[in-house]
Amino acid sequence: MTQSSADHSEHISGDIKDDLIKRLRRIEGQVRGLQRMIEEDRSCQEVVFQVAAVKSAVVQVAMTILSHQLASCISQELSKGGSPEQAMEKFTEVFKKFY
Repeated sequence: MTQSSADHSEHISGDIKDDLIKRLRRIEGQVRGLQRMIEEDRSCQEVVFQVAAVKSAVVQVAMTILSHQLASCISQELSKGGSPEQAMEKFTEVFKKFY
């Protein structure tokens, strides 16, 4: 276990996890489609549109995870006796890595 994963032991579970797995499988299919498009010499415009769709889907996955982090993981930190400042610092650290 890396230092980072030891420091951030919160996990995604339940319906959110299932939703994320489904989204990631769709993204995986979109990326395979992109590979086929390039192999088939599809137009640059078509490829770029598909890249934009993949990018948007990945951003939505990240936003779902960040929302979970804010709603669930911070409340867990507070229930363990952490301060609101510590909880927000933890969230901000994760948020900055995304942006």
